[in-house]
Parts: sequence; C-alpha cells; structure tokens
Amino acid sequence: MSLPVRPDPAKLSRFERGMGSFVRGGARIPGLRRLLMWPPIARPGYWFATACAFVWGRILFGRFTKGPQIWYFWRMPKWSYGRGGTTIGAIYLTTDNVAPRILEHEAVHRTQWRAYGLAFIPLYIAAGSPALTNRFEVEAGLEKGGYLRPHALPHHPSPNP
Repeated sequence: MSLPVRPDPAKLSRFERGMGSFVRGGARIPGLRRLLMWPPIARPGYWFATACAFVWGRILFGRFTKGPQIWYFWRMPKWSYGRGGTTIGAIYLTTDNVAPRILEHEAVHRTQWRAYGLAFIPLYIAAGSPALTNRFEVEAGLEKGGYLRPHALPHHPSPNP
C-alpha cells in the first residue's frame, strides 16, 4: 500500500482548500476528533447517510442489490453521483461500475463512513479530489478503485526439469 502524498494546493478547488482550513481548525480543538469518532456520535451519522443514499437510489429508480460487503444501487443516472460511483454511508451508487474489485474498494469507504459518521464529508473534501493524494482513496486501494492500473505479475520462467 502506498502512502498518500500531500495534495498540491494549486490543484485543489477553493472549496477544498476552505474545507481543509475548517478541518485543520477543528483538529486544534482538544478532544473533538475523539468525540466525533465516538460510536454513539458517529454511528447515527452513518445510519442517516445510509438512509439518505437509500432514498436517493429509490427516487431515481436504481436497481438495489445487497452484495456481500456493501449494498449498492446500479443503473443510476450518471449525474446522480461523483466519478464512477459514490459511497454514502453503507450504500454505493453507480450506473454500472460493479466489478468485484470496485465493490471491495467501496466497502472500505463504507467502513470509513462507519468510523467517521457525517464528519467523513468534510474530511473527504479536505483530503482533495485528486485520488492519488486523497488519503481515503489511498486507504481503499487505488488499483481496486480503478485509479491506477494493476501491477502486472512478473513472469518467472519455470525451471527446466
């Protein structure tokens, strides 16, 4: 697993830079991170986000599937989510990006939502939109998420008997 590189501020939007300042300011408040990640605080935010994503998927007539690691709506309009798909709470929204490796990647985002609750929103935005420098995308796996080409396995010729 590669470590995230600090995003280049010149490549971040004004909104992302502002959210970064907001998150850094919050980090200076003693105990705030611990409070926000405390399960009685984070978990209701996770459930709320999941409920919102479920309603969004139903309103837009997505096809609902319960996968082994994550629930998802597919056949969603492309304008209804970001990039190739978006995980909100425990639900992944996409048009057709449901390969097993993608679902594994999105299951990590589900775990991140569960840990951070609604605080995940400003934290993710502050991490920046370039996936290669976004710590949450790096943690979920850039190759599995389709941001990097998978490394080819080295070819080792078999020894002659």
